[in-house]
Amino acid sequence: NTNKIFILFSFIYFSLLGSASSQSMRKFSCVTLSSKKLNIQNLVSYEKQQVPTNAIMFITARGIKICVSADQAWVQTAVKRIDQRRAAK
Repeated sequence: NTNKIFILFSFIYFSLLGSASSQSMRKFSCVTLSSKKLNIQNLVSYEKQQVPTNAIMFITARGIKICVSADQAWVQTAVKRIDQRRAAK
């Protein structure tokens, strides 16, 4: 039960973070990185970022922006999957 509550709060947090930042700032910048592995199927797009940190900002189907460290293996897999989906369209 605590795990479900944590996931719910995380989702709400990132939802608020994503919608607030996209309205208040033109260019979203990754300052804090999520350490959680995301479900690749929910990711529709990404942006690479080097400043202030080397990160990938994933964008979910709902428009939520979540920043993660670019050097993780699952992140590289997710980027390749998104690229393959784009090429197939």
